[in-house]
Amino acid sequence: MSDKDHHEQGHHHHNEHDHHAHHDESHHEHHEHHGHDDHAHHGGHGGHSGHGHHGHGDHGDMMADFKKRFFVTVILAIPIVILSDMIQMFFNYTVAFPGDTAVELILATIVFIYGGWPFLTGLVSEIKDKAPGMMTLIGFAITVAYVYSAATVFGLEGMDFFWELATLVAIMLLGHWIEMKSVMKASDSLESLVEMMPQEANKLDDDDQVTSVSVSELKKGDRLLIKPGEKIPADGQILSGKSSINESMLTGESEPVEKSEGEEVIGGAINSSGSLTIEVTKTSDEGYLSQVVQLVKEAQESKSKTQMLSDRAASLLFYVAVVAGIVTFSTWMALGVDTEFAVTRMVTVLVISCPHALGLAIPLVAARSTGISAQKGLFIRNRIGFESARRVDTMIFDKTGTLTHGEFGVTDVLPEESVSEEELLKLAASLESQSEHPIAAGIVAKVNEANIDIPQPENFDSMTGAGITGNVDGKIISVVSPGYLQREGISYDEQHLSKLSETGKTVVYVLQEQTLLGAIALADAVKESAKEAVERLHQMRIETVMLTGDNEKVAHEVAKQIGIDQVIAEVLPHEKAEKVKELKKDGERVGMTGDGINDAPALANADLGVAVGAGTDVAMETADVVLVNSDPLDIVSIVDLSRVTYRKMIQNLWWAAGYNIVAIPLAAGVLAGWGFLLDPAVGAVLMSLSTVIVAINAQTLRM
Repeated sequence: MSDKDHHEQGHHHHNEHDHHAHHDESHHEHHEHHGHDDHAHHGGHGGHSGHGHHGHGDHGDMMADFKKRFFVTVILAIPIVILSDMIQMFFNYTVAFPGDTAVELILATIVFIYGGWPFLTGLVSEIKDKAPGMMTLIGFAITVAYVYSAATVFGLEGMDFFWELATLVAIMLLGHWIEMKSVMKASDSLESLVEMMPQEANKLDDDDQVTSVSVSELKKGDRLLIKPGEKIPADGQILSGKSSINESMLTGESEPVEKSEGEEVIGGAINSSGSLTIEVTKTSDEGYLSQVVQLVKEAQESKSKTQMLSDRAASLLFYVAVVAGIVTFSTWMALGVDTEFAVTRMVTVLVISCPHALGLAIPLVAARSTGISAQKGLFIRNRIGFESARRVDTMIFDKTGTLTHGEFGVTDVLPEESVSEEELLKLAASLESQSEHPIAAGIVAKVNEANIDIPQPENFDSMTGAGITGNVDGKIISVVSPGYLQREGISYDEQHLSKLSETGKTVVYVLQEQTLLGAIALADAVKESAKEAVERLHQMRIETVMLTGDNEKVAHEVAKQIGIDQVIAEVLPHEKAEKVKELKKDGERVGMTGDGINDAPALANADLGVAVGAGTDVAMETADVVLVNSDPLDIVSIVDLSRVTYRKMIQNLWWAAGYNIVAIPLAAGVLAGWGFLLDPAVGAVLMSLSTVIVAINAQTLRM
């Protein structure tokens, strides 16, 4: 039989089967369809990861927490700023009453402890991780400002920095709040993986009576009944029954797989047509899905070590500030000035070195790019992954559902001389309109597209293991598999069939009585924009790779149509993650695009994971970016947007740090010999200016 060997997915089903054997007795039972459309897309989950404030429970609560702390700080900051001696001198007004410094100290203490809490705890965890970043810089600056200012209240000569402390905390809280809001709420991938598993199973006892038990109670050797349309509760072996099983979410296999006695089934796959009795071979914690969960977990843990751009900049500034502070103090002491003057200069340097603008430089650009991407239908779930998209030099694609539609489309119509293409399609579609199979759907869709009327068949019947037959417009028509023609001894062009089969096409034949009217070939149709997307990636100097569980011939055929550089086919799901790691070993920056559970570990391991929106929730959970429209061209947009976003962030960091480059030496008193010392209030004005520039610059981000 030259019908193509059903894509060997390696870990099971090497059975060759007639592609039309599906029309057996069970054809009218509900076939769950193949377009994973039951996985309605959850819209934008955002993810804010690796940012020095992990372990705070739920992101939503955390966002509300920042918001609350921000408003409390702003309210308390107003009287602190009004009462500040420095601000009074600068704006030349006086507000004084008995105990005013005590009021200032009390308000500032609340701001320092309540408003500054996230930064102080962040400082501790960053120092523990030996990775000083944004939290360390902010926490350090507010601590120095608070301790020094409190000392001035209790008699140290100098001016307090309470106003600086209050405004710094307020702006930093605002920056974090904006960032979290823009990135929205990330949900937990592993939970949704577990939810894929059915919670209940129908267990058969010794008398074949069905009892409903929890999946967690299943043991090896238990017998389960699986009805049509149900998810399979655990990995097992079929004892009796036959059915077509949709494993596309788990294995990436583009067609439902026909399974019968003695074959293996995977927990989490969907039983489409017949009833099955299976024996459990692996319990839920050692089954296929839980191995995927484990792989995803490991990859996510290793990923959160990367730091975001803002953290790297803050970390650098932290070291600069400490060194500048020490140099300032020791230089003034060596010049023989009094200790109080040297301390004041040092504190001014340390406090000024944490620019307010830095707290907003990145979050405002992030918020803007997240907004733009959402309009384009790209949901950024993880900023670190999105930031690294600009450096990707190898983009890996899963085939089914990503580059292709994941459903059958008619590719060739080959009528015999006596009949037209339209007539052939019309006859086939009339019968196929009664069937639920993906092949049937493909033929009917093609006829509907061409606006051909489909006649109602009479005496419709399915021929087990062969195809379907019925009476159309008074003629007896059958749609059959190549196997049927061989058995019946009807001659057909075998060379042509094997050519079509080699390129991954499935062929069905249309007969009138026993006369061949022609053949129709179907394949998983390539998305229109896939070719253009690959061309555009090549222009950006990004190499393209296809990584698929489908068989070699099909994969190469699709790759040839689209122009993909490299094909890695017949890969088992857990091997996908390995292949990603291998490519990363060569120093490549790897992006991965996929849509199934089998892609989840690979998505989590890639530098940039892109989930295609029509896919499974699990893939969406492990990805850095989710494409709502499932359009391959959107991958080009991600890389593009990542590049412009990065440019804007760098500009903003220069504006924010530029203020430091000028202010730190002046605050240290470099020009003191010429009678110029940077007044902290003038510093504050410069600082506000850099903050405003940064905010305006962020808004000018365009694709």
